[in-house]
Amino acid sequence: MILEIDLMDETNEVTEEAQQLVASILQFAAKKEKLEDNTELSVTFVDNERIREINKEYRHKDAATDVISFALEEMGEGEMEIVGAGVPRMLGDIIISIERTKEQAEEYGHSFDRELGFLALHGFLHLLGFDHMNDEEEKVMFTKQKEILEEYGLSREG
Repeated sequence: MILEIDLMDETNEVTEEAQQLVASILQFAAKKEKLEDNTELSVTFVDNERIREINKEYRHKDAATDVISFALEEMGEGEMEIVGAGVPRMLGDIIISIERTKEQAEEYGHSFDRELGFLALHGFLHLLGFDHMNDEEEKVMFTKQKEILEEYGLSREG
């Protein structure tokens, strides 16, 4: 396996099958993106209130959102990259609101699994440096998302 994934369910609502789906799609995407072995990340499942708190504290937006990613490889001012042989690559953290996942699955008319897989992949691509701040970036990121989801078998109808 390429990724070492630390899954944490703060809601106690995410089934083992749903957690395995997240791990599986992330492993699939890591292979597609040719990540090296021993790459680490965490995925935490939270409720709307917790993701709202995180969004407010770190992004200064006082609202619940669906997924937030914290990329550890983004260098801030005055930070220095630590690189060494045998040191695992630490991508960062993905935080997913299970309440928003359920709401959006219903809103968009597809399965909870499809929405959960989409949000996990979306967060993962952010950790890899993809973004959607402008039309060009959005096209690249969303095309990659769609291709990976379809190849994995989680198309929009899934």
